[in-house]
Amino acid sequence: MTDTSETRADPSSLPKSDKEVPEKRTGAANGKAVTPLKTLSGSQTLVRGLDVLEAVAAGATNLAALCEMLDLNRSTMHRLATTLVGQRYLSFAPRVGYSLGPKLLELGYQARAQMSLQRVARDHIETLAASTGDTVHLGILDGSRAFYLDKISGSRRVEISSRIGERQPLRSTGLGKALILDESEARWRELYAYEDREGTPYEVSLDLWLRRMHGYAAAGYALDLEENEDRIRCVAAPVRDAANQIVGAVSVSSAAQYMDDARMQVMAQEVRNTARMISLNLGWQDDSRQNLPRAAKRR
Repeated sequence: MTDTSETRADPSSLPKSDKEVPEKRTGAANGKAVTPLKTLSGSQTLVRGLDVLEAVAAGATNLAALCEMLDLNRSTMHRLATTLVGQRYLSFAPRVGYSLGPKLLELGYQARAQMSLQRVARDHIETLAASTGDTVHLGILDGSRAFYLDKISGSRRVEISSRIGERQPLRSTGLGKALILDESEARWRELYAYEDREGTPYEVSLDLWLRRMHGYAAAGYALDLEENEDRIRCVAAPVRDAANQIVGAVSVSSAAQYMDDARMQVMAQEVRNTARMISLNLGWQDDSRQNLPRAAKRR
């Protein structure tokens, strides 16, 4: 019979002085005892929370089953489960019990997208860096910033200050602009205003930036005209998935002396072609008709 007593439990009635003692951890998936880690209380709580997730994934759906599987007392287990439900890592339904929550689905999807994008793109961006002699970046949208997933340094003696794992502004970087080409003008205005409020230095006016963004969206690539780093120019293009959504971007960066206007136009085609090849490997279909809704959205 399913234990439903947790539906009647009031978290405020639980003993606050309930003393937790170190216990034997049991692997949820295989039932084998695991030697306890000598950790601080905060880390211990984190490990126990992860154990709860594994136990629920293995089929423990009520407090009684979780307590038995993880060898924890009822009040401790209730406190952990309640916190995980509140943070959406677990879901709870009366007479059904606990299940993995929507937050895990979101994180799993993001992890899958990031890992598969890096794996699929690596050979293509290495080839682009070798053929151009310039530095190539791969990035994704991370909230209101561009997150650099990968970087291949070029053969020229040009130092680009970016680093893998770094978050950069959207409005001033070629990569950032390419990541938001499908957004509406209203969203572009919001992002521009956000970076103003953050105090990010930028010399291009909103009106000029919007005109450029409309042009970039129509062309399918974006430029950084020494806007983010002195004497560094960049050409970037978006990467799309099977649903025609922008899931990343590729850019080529070099010193302005190697990247005049004429070469930037040539680079635009090479970068777009690299982004296209990565997109095809992600399941995107090369159908120009897919872009029609995007154009209507920006009006």
